[in-house]
Amino acid sequence: MLAERDEFLTSGLRPLSCRSCGTRVLVKKNSPQHTSIQWTTDAATSCPVLAERAAGGVHPALLDTCERLSESIAEAACEGWLTGDG
Repeated sequence: MLAERDEFLTSGLRPLSCRSCGTRVLVKKNSPQHTSIQWTTDAATSCPVLAERAAGGVHPALLDTCERLSESIAEAACEGWLTGDG
């Protein structure tokens, strides 16, 4: 069961760099509305936008995804680089 869970969580993840700052994450488009993002570094220090928010007193666990990263993911999906089938 653990192997099936790990396969579900990690299968289809592709490396992607933010086109704004270069921060690298793993991404999977499960559907047009659902995207899985796995940070390979500490998000609150590697992403300048999230680092600024964390420095402002927001706990890193409460930080939403960076809009610039979201735009990079959307552009990659539009280019066909990420597919909705994982």
